[in-house]
Amino acid sequence: MKKIFLIITIVFFSITTITAQKKINFGVKGGFNFSNITHDIYSGYTSSKTGMNVGLLAEIPLSDKFAIQPEILYSTQGAKTSIILNSLTFPGAPPIPAEYKLNYIQIPVLAKVYIINSLSFEIGPQFSFLTKAEEKSSLGTTSNIGNNFEFGGILGISYKINKTIFLSSRYLKGFSKAFKYNGDAKNFGFQLGMGILF
Repeated sequence: MKKIFLIITIVFFSITTITAQKKINFGVKGGFNFSNITHDIYSGYTSSKTGMNVGLLAEIPLSDKFAIQPEILYSTQGAKTSIILNSLTFPGAPPIPAEYKLNYIQIPVLAKVYIINSLSFEIGPQFSFLTKAEEKSSLGTTSNIGNNFEFGGILGISYKINKTIFLSSRYLKGFSKAFKYNGDAKNFGFQLGMGILF
């Protein structure tokens, strides 16, 4: 994890030095997450969970049509599911609704290509560091279930209403496992937000 932070820091300051002659726009942003979990075998993640995201960003222009945008966000994610009880211990018992809560500090590093002056296409990696992971149901709460680090990717668009306010829409996909157990479970979802540039 320390190596990842070091790499991100070096890349950020390298880009900042290269583009020192250009104006770097700093800003704040926030919005809603509509997240879920996918699994190669298990299909019990029944519906998405609504969460939030909030954080800081810097838009670093490399040309009139291209920029790099690193961010740091606090993001709440997860999914809703059902726990199927052991049929020998609880014969005939129905599934019990449950909810996974996964909270992260996320660091996306996005390449932005401006299709027109106000509309940009965004793509890049995302580095997520777990702050909280719980499985909650009527049976109780289970903690310490998530992997501390997740590597993922982002694909999205952003539209500037004016020089200060922008809207964004993204698809997020985790490439590494979300849980310490439960096989190949991975995060995915959509993010809608609004931000202000200074």
